[in-house]
Amino acid sequence: MRWVVFAGGVALVALTWGSLVATFVSPRGRSLLQRGSSVVPRSVRGVLVVVARLTSSYARKDSLLSAVGPVSLVAQLAAFLGTFVLGGAMQLLPWAGSFGLAVPQSAGALFVVGLAHAGGSTNDVIRVLVAATGTVTIALQIGYLPVLYQAYARREALVALTESRAGVPAWGPEVLMRHQLVDSLGALEDLYRDWEHWSADVAESHGTHPVLVLFRSPEAGYSWLLSLLAVLDAAALHLALCPSSCPPEARMCLRMGFSALRRIATTLGWPYDRDPSPQGPIELDARSFEDAVAQLVGTGFPVERDAAAAWPHFRGWRVNYEAVAYRLADYLVAPHAPWSGPRHHLPQDVVPPERPPHRSPDGGPVEADWLRARAAPRGPGLTR
Repeated sequence: MRWVVFAGGVALVALTWGSLVATFVSPRGRSLLQRGSSVVPRSVRGVLVVVARLTSSYARKDSLLSAVGPVSLVAQLAAFLGTFVLGGAMQLLPWAGSFGLAVPQSAGALFVVGLAHAGGSTNDVIRVLVAATGTVTIALQIGYLPVLYQAYARREALVALTESRAGVPAWGPEVLMRHQLVDSLGALEDLYRDWEHWSADVAESHGTHPVLVLFRSPEAGYSWLLSLLAVLDAAALHLALCPSSCPPEARMCLRMGFSALRRIATTLGWPYDRDPSPQGPIELDARSFEDAVAQLVGTGFPVERDAAAAWPHFRGWRVNYEAVAYRLADYLVAPHAPWSGPRHHLPQDVVPPERPPHRSPDGGPVEADWLRARAAPRGPGLTR
């Protein structure tokens, strides 16, 4: 029986090594071995989400949930080390005679530099391998951190820019309104191009290192997901309303954006429609779309189609990313921005983006346009 346990210990250590390599050395996101290690981050998220529900303000919820990513990394390391201790103890059982002696021998070899004497008969070859395993595991985790930090920093650099371009929390129509109000629609071409490249980077980094999905933006109200959703909605709205004058970068931004969301969904094991019909249903209703278009037109934004004619085209784009974006926003407990879907762990009141007062020395037309936009209706269910 002890040798059966020994064989089980060998298999456990081998599987754990496979998961370790798949997570830290050659991550592929969709690897079965890497998915095994993702159980820990999901468990940490589940616990902290339940705790966060006990708080009243979103700022406190965000503060608690900001620990999900870092705690997941520590818990993941602890899980790897704990599994190696158990696997080593199972392999040492034939020599130690009992788990009461095998576990201290394995733990002592893993966590102590050198071979600490734990008493009883043992196998020094196995203990040396266990000791080497602990050193390599911790070294890999340390080397893993700079990769995550660099990817996180690249992601947040562009997200921070959305405060002036899309509001906090970010909203798609707000992007077009703000560019129109400051007479800078030409800057949208660069915006779409930047977010296309950003989406490609996030698809690669978050698709291969799923724990990055759980790392929140530094401040409450900000969200990498809502920023992406806002840019995608702005591009889809732009294409729907202005098919001939909209820059081609909007189309490329949309395609890369929903491809990034789909890759993250695949990594998380979520099903989605890979080829949705352009006439397929979406959760966003036509009335909310019409209200947003009315606000946009009120700022002087030039349109080639009215809201009724643009709606089928907008829906045809949004059907590609809405379901995944809504599920991910709920999973991350992102701020409840307009057009971002329901939340199971937040109040259902939608929070519109904050708009700073726009002032000019002479109180000219730009200020008047801005004030008109602030006074425009914001649609059903939205509060100022």
